[in-house]
Amino acid sequence: MKLFYTPGACSLASHIILNETGLPHHLERVDLKTKKTANGHDYLKINPRGAVPALEISPGQVLTQNVAVLTYIGRKSDVAAFRPAPDSVEFFRLLEALGFCEDVHGAIGPLFAPDVPDVVRERQLALVTRRMTQVEAMLNARDHMLPVGFTQADALMAVILSWTTPLKVDISAYPRACALRDRVFARPAAQKALKEEGLA
Repeated sequence: MKLFYTPGACSLASHIILNETGLPHHLERVDLKTKKTANGHDYLKINPRGAVPALEISPGQVLTQNVAVLTYIGRKSDVAAFRPAPDSVEFFRLLEALGFCEDVHGAIGPLFAPDVPDVVRERQLALVTRRMTQVEAMLNARDHMLPVGFTQADALMAVILSWTTPLKVDISAYPRACALRDRVFARPAAQKALKEEGLA
């Protein structure tokens, strides 16, 4: 497998999970501004939507979108929590949790846009508050997003929450969410991914 990534972007979650599984993989960095890969390829020919992650699972066969990529990696692993049976409630709970991560992504991510008008920023920050309140409630009385323990959803949520630091968005009022982020990034697989992406 080859993971197309941009340092610190949501593709970092797939990178962490690949490291957790020990599955063999290669990495290729993507410049999201120029849409070129480190090897000089036109990234839009790999993923026409131009976003990361993209996971090449065989020559010419590429998966995109966090929900699909993270679920696929989990299915290929031998980590039980990453690969619930496809017809089980646990499988759909994992998809549900990953979908909720994308809701949080949609609240925080747009703040990276340059020159966001004040009125738009205020509206977006109100949405961040709403989503963070929901994250905090989900983590009530447990350390992970799902009862089974650490899953792909925790990795994705942690990466998304990490963006609040460069964006200078204060989430200290949500201690369970902050603790989740910190626990994920303390894992050896996450530390390895950060080093591999030049972030540590």
